[in-house]
Amino acid sequence: MRYYLIDKVTELVPGERASGVKNITLSDEILHDHFPDYPVMPGALVIEAMAQLGGFLLEMTLNRPEEPIRRALLVQIQIAKFHEMAKPGDRLDITVRLESTLSGAAQIDAEARAGDKRVARATLTFVLREIQSERVHDQRRYIYKLWTEGLHPSPTIL
Repeated sequence: MRYYLIDKVTELVPGERASGVKNITLSDEILHDHFPDYPVMPGALVIEAMAQLGGFLLEMTLNRPEEPIRRALLVQIQIAKFHEMAKPGDRLDITVRLESTLSGAAQIDAEARAGDKRVARATLTFVLREIQSERVHDQRRYIYKLWTEGLHPSPTIL
């Protein structure tokens, strides 16, 4: 099963930040077992949603048309803290900020909120690697186009 944990990108400022939304619904299959009679989104998937948006921000920031495409790979989760549980009916508003970049690596600060409550925050470290798979690139292009439909200005997706 593939988990696409961002439903929509609501803001993109390359080199700075991105915001996106994950709507949690009872149709999310994982909620049927986590936990029976008390469904909550697993913390690991909240972090994964932040990582997906963080990777998107990095790829939109650091890839250039004249260079080989590099994909963001999560390599470290630091300072992850959970404050509230995310439940069906919650809209997770996720914000990621680019904190630092090094040659081939970057660090993102991420936060997920449901309304006025903070659900989680984390510092995530990524490496950027050339991936020699057109299927990977096609898959990323497809999902990024869905996430950014209607976003202005429309980003160039490589």
